[in-house]
Amino acid sequence: MYKIGFDNEKYIEMQSEHIRRRIDQFGGKLYLEFGGKLFDDYHAARVLPGFAPDSKVRMLTQLKDEAEIVIVINANDIEKNKVRGDLGITYDLDVLRLIDAFRSLGLLVGSVVLTRWQDQPAALKFQTRLESLGVCVYRHYSIPGYPSEIDTIVSDEGYGKNEYIETTRSLVVVTAPGPGSGKMAVCLSQLYHDNKRGIQAGYAKFETFPIWNLPLKHPVNVAYEAATADLNDVNMIDPFHLEAYGQTTVNYNRDIEIFPVVDAMFRRISGASPYKSPTDMGVNMAGNCIVDNDAVCAAAKDEIVRRYYSALSNQRKGNGGAYEVEKLKLIMQTAGIDVDYRKVVEVAKEKAQVTGKPATALELPDGRIVTGKTSRLLGAASAALLNALKTLAGIDDRIDLISPEILEPITNLKVGLLGSKNPRLHPDELLIALSICAVHDSIAAAATAQLSNLRHCEMHSSVILSANDEHTLKKLGINLTCEPSYETKRLFHG
Repeated sequence: MYKIGFDNEKYIEMQSEHIRRRIDQFGGKLYLEFGGKLFDDYHAARVLPGFAPDSKVRMLTQLKDEAEIVIVINANDIEKNKVRGDLGITYDLDVLRLIDAFRSLGLLVGSVVLTRWQDQPAALKFQTRLESLGVCVYRHYSIPGYPSEIDTIVSDEGYGKNEYIETTRSLVVVTAPGPGSGKMAVCLSQLYHDNKRGIQAGYAKFETFPIWNLPLKHPVNVAYEAATADLNDVNMIDPFHLEAYGQTTVNYNRDIEIFPVVDAMFRRISGASPYKSPTDMGVNMAGNCIVDNDAVCAAAKDEIVRRYYSALSNQRKGNGGAYEVEKLKLIMQTAGIDVDYRKVVEVAKEKAQVTGKPATALELPDGRIVTGKTSRLLGAASAALLNALKTLAGIDDRIDLISPEILEPITNLKVGLLGSKNPRLHPDELLIALSICAVHDSIAAAATAQLSNLRHCEMHSSVILSANDEHTLKKLGINLTCEPSYETKRLFHG
């Protein structure tokens, strides 16, 4: 059952004010490294129910007169056509998407930085494309011995070799399509160049997770480890913060490991370090906006199980390894849960066992669970959606929401003309058919009106669903997991 546990409006107000104070701390210029996703942060929305996926960018719009965006992309990622798993588009295309998204909100995109530059052909082509679109592009280079050779890094042969990014605003938000872009190096390179020019500036880091002022083993922080199991991130007590202040805070291994180097760079660049710990560098206020700890704990535990099933499915698809699955098993043990924590799992498996066919289970907002089985005209996910809408609208299960006069022509078209071997309606096809019926049928219209109530609902399938089905369910806001097996024994599953 979905229950609000996070005050989103308080978060936006508190976070923007905290960033303003950090700008003032450095005399009016701040490079803010933005980790994670500025747009569409569905992980945060799932583990902090009440957090809006666009919260961070909404917060930035409150600072838009002071802020400009610098987007960083690793030139090697362009060369390798690296793809964002959640969106299915390459990193270079995501840069264009991000520019459009920021501009649509009135935010200034100052430039794009291509890091690890080595004259890669695809990166050269992308630079030409950006410049033809009127976007300023800068090149930053690989530095021998990075990050340990401080003398080389903080010199004219290191950061000094990078092109200086011209900025005009007091808050420079440095973001990227994904991890490994070099955002921190871009920020520190700018501090080096600003220092040589006599410009006073500072650096801070925005990471939503782990949440520094929640306990190390709090389910929200454990869920972050689950989300980054493929990166091998590990939450840790920040030893530098504990030594400096006697206060226990949480950070993650990569920031803790790199902090001595960053601290040394600060001292080399400006003569002193403004921070005593990696926690000091952060500006995240999310922990202060949790209003129902039980709700966020429950949501985070749900997410851990979802991540486990996602790893199992990826392994079955050939996109993941056994290590990630084993790590997620350990994470579930740490959280004191197993797959049975997710109620829809057992219900879906039981339904499949009874019917001998693929089945799904969907938990409604009030805790009731409906199921769907594979039939001649409907896939299991489509059947569960239809049953859920009937239940929410109080419609008798015996009533056909979609007229056979609508269903039969669709299935005939799919098989007879379009050559599909599967006559059953996918969720997107079902919703279109239902919408057509709703024009002249008040009962179908009542069911269609319940679609928004499916947001935040939990669903489990006894088999891996098609990418198209997953995409439709995600658009509806349904949290889906699947057993790591296919309906058929075919080798190719398109």
